[in-house]
Parts: sequence; C-alpha cells; structure tokens
Amino acid sequence: MQRKRVLLAGATGSIGRQAREVAAAFPDLVEIVGMTAHHDQAGLLAAAREFPSARLAFSGPGDLRFFSGTGAQPLSGKDAECRLIRESDADIVVNGIAGSAGLEPSLEALGCGKDLALANKESVVMAWVLLEAAAKKSHRRIIPVDSEHAALFQLLGKIPGVEELTITASGGAFRDRPLRDLASVRPDEAAAHPSWSMGRKISIDSATMANKGLEVIEASRLFNTDGAAIKVLIHPQSYVHALVRAKDGSLYANVSSPDMRLPILNSLVYPDTFGSSFGKLELAGKSLEFRAADEERYPMLYLAYEALSMGHGATVAYNAADEVAVEAFESGAIGFLDIARIVRRTLETSWEKDLPDIDAVFSADGLARKAAYSAIKELR
Repeated sequence: MQRKRVLLAGATGSIGRQAREVAAAFPDLVEIVGMTAHHDQAGLLAAAREFPSARLAFSGPGDLRFFSGTGAQPLSGKDAECRLIRESDADIVVNGIAGSAGLEPSLEALGCGKDLALANKESVVMAWVLLEAAAKKSHRRIIPVDSEHAALFQLLGKIPGVEELTITASGGAFRDRPLRDLASVRPDEAAAHPSWSMGRKISIDSATMANKGLEVIEASRLFNTDGAAIKVLIHPQSYVHALVRAKDGSLYANVSSPDMRLPILNSLVYPDTFGSSFGKLELAGKSLEFRAADEERYPMLYLAYEALSMGHGATVAYNAADEVAVEAFESGAIGFLDIARIVRRTLETSWEKDLPDIDAVFSADGLARKAAYSAIKELR
C-alpha cells in the first residue's frame, strides 16, 4: 500500500490524539502532513513536536506569539482549518472536530478532492445531502470512523439481504443511577464515561444518549436505511459495536475491545487492512449483556428518532439545541434533565424538511439556537 498523507482536523481532541498514536505505530503506512486545532494551543504545539514536518492551523482566539521560537508557524484565523485543507497535499482528512464546527471542514475536504475519514457525526446530521453531493462530484470517499458506523461499514459489505441495523451504547455515566437522582447530577459526573476515553461534550451526550440519537440519524443517512430499521441496545461492556440482521433472521456482529485506534487505522488504510493489536479481544471469561434503552431514562434518543422522521431541518435543530443545552448545563444554568426539555421544546417549532444549500443549513442552525435559548429562559 502506498503511504497515506493524512491531515488531522481537530488534532488535539480525543480522535486526533488517537490518530497520532496510529501514525506513530505505522509510520510506513501513515504520514501526518497537517494538523489543526481551535482551542488548545499547547496541545497543538506538543503535536507539532511529534510530527515536525506537518503544517499547522490554529483557528481559535489566542496570541500566536505562543508559538514564537518553536519553529511552528500555524495558519491563523476563523478559516485557518479550511485554508490548510485546501493548501495541503493530504490524501485523506480525518475530521475529529467536535460539534457543528466540523461541517465546513468536511465539505472543504471533499470539495478539494480529498477522502474524508469522518468522526464528526454532526456533518451528516446537519448536511448529508451536501456531503453526499460533494463526494460524488469529486469522486472521493466518506469513510466512517465512529466505532458503530465503522463496524456497520465493514459488516454491510459482507452480508446479503439486510433487514435491520443495530448500534450499541454503553448507557453513559448514569445507566444504573436511580431515575430520582438524575435531577441533581453535576456536569463532572455526566462527563465520566464508563467505557471510552472521549471529550467532555460527547461524554455528556452519552449520559443523555443524545450522542446515540445523532448516531441513529447518521446511520440512517450513511447507509440509506429507514430509521425504523435501526435499533439501539445498551451494552455495558462495549465489546459489540454493531449488529446486522440478515433477512433470514440471523445476526452478524462486529466485536472488539473499545479502542478507537482500530476504526481510525481501518479508515486510513481503506480499502486495505493491516494487522494490529488495537482492539484485539479474547472472549474467554467475558460476558455480554444487552438491554433495551428506556425512554424515561433516555428521552434524547427518542427525540432523535422523532427529528429524523421530521426531516433535515429538524435534525439540524436537534443538534443545535443539544449543543446549547449542554453548554447551559455545564455552566450551571440548567439541570441535567432540562437538556431533553429544551430539545423537545425546540423541535416543537416548524422545521423545513429539506435544506438545499449551506445557507439554509446555517439558517436552521441559527433559528434552533435562538429557540433553545428562549426555552432556557422559560425554565428559569
């Protein structure tokens, strides 16, 4: 296999850090040619020391004199990430940016003829029609990196006659907490993910299962599957990442230890495969438990199905309202259970079924944020 030139968008986050570990473990397969960050100057500088030949972009606020005397000269400004993607000679962009900020880099990567290894599920939730069109126009691939979608991506290429898709969830920090206690839980508790090492926002989304709701929407669009044919199971061990039910009723599973380096590696070398120790699991002595996701405990999951049935405007609104609500929860302005209340209130607005261009997407996003802020004020 020819060595892949890789640009890491969000190089200092959880996905970015683990992608750097993959590159360090497979230097003959992967070359990091670019890295971006938005908040973490120190993290970007540390990454630059690991990969001194990589070009850098820092898009957030901050004094670039921080990098003086280090030899690192990042591009700067709000559009720095997209500029670096355009100017880079990367073959593939790994998008590990958190939240809606990842949409424009995803579109930029595809638009300038690069494959996209996608861990930013919000790109699909907000603008799948635009992503799909950009990929077709440039003849490039969108390769899912989320463990569940990466598992489905592998399974669906091997199983004829598919009837149903299932993605699994750890259940988050409060899966065994009595429901009566959830009104008083604190942000640090919600951010303590039981299985995966992830960023703070996504860990809180796992506690509400908003993250799994976004993944249901993502799976529906990536794999052109009706939401009714996508199931979610609580699986505390996090060994089984996805299952596919064939038309004969049998289930096929993708099983590994919870290690994001495995789907990252697979996305970077696709369509080839290479052996590694990442995620290798011995099942002897292990137990596998599965539970239904209770609507009373996880209303955000069921709101995602509702948004998916309403159309693209509603899924944009679901994501935007969740981002606003989680930020308010983090600041102490609302309680944990209020997150779902704010998203439900936001979805009660009428949303366009189709969003034909990026302006329409960002218009819906802005309107949803305003609606969510109004809902927060009503709760106070």
